[in-house]
Amino acid sequence: MGSPPDKIGDVVSGWQAVLPGLDPSALDLVGRTLVLARHLERTANAALARHGLSLGEFDILGTLRRRGDGGMTPTQLLKWIVLTSGGLTARLTRLEDRGLVTRKPDPADRRGVVVQLTAKGRRLTDAAAATRFAEAEKSLPALTEAEQKTLKKLLKKWLETVE
Repeated sequence: MGSPPDKIGDVVSGWQAVLPGLDPSALDLVGRTLVLARHLERTANAALARHGLSLGEFDILGTLRRRGDGGMTPTQLLKWIVLTSGGLTARLTRLEDRGLVTRKPDPADRRGVVVQLTAKGRRLTDAAAATRFAEAEKSLPALTEAEQKTLKKLLKKWLETVE
């Protein structure tokens, strides 16, 4: 049995054949990263579905859990997650309807609100975190500790250039 097909490699080779004056090597890396990102998002969503959560919802709950019991304003939350303000509002409404978060008036700004985890939200977040961590571990290829360290460093460097 041979190796699985390398679709991205085929795309790059195809471009090299039709446009030999252009260097598609960056496309090779970006294409592989996009395919990998879609795969990882699918597996994360599938794992979190056991808890009735999407990856985006878990991101909000996890951010609230990590940032402490004082809660966060929606503006503060937006700094830690990748969503538009409209998307955040819709997700917060769904999470609040499920009893996982509350929105209370912000004592520092009477026009604003503070979002806090409920006890139910904290329990669900902790259970979902264990599932999420196990799924992430399972998603990694067999890399040595040194390879993981190098990959983490390179991905961090790449992310710093786009943020």
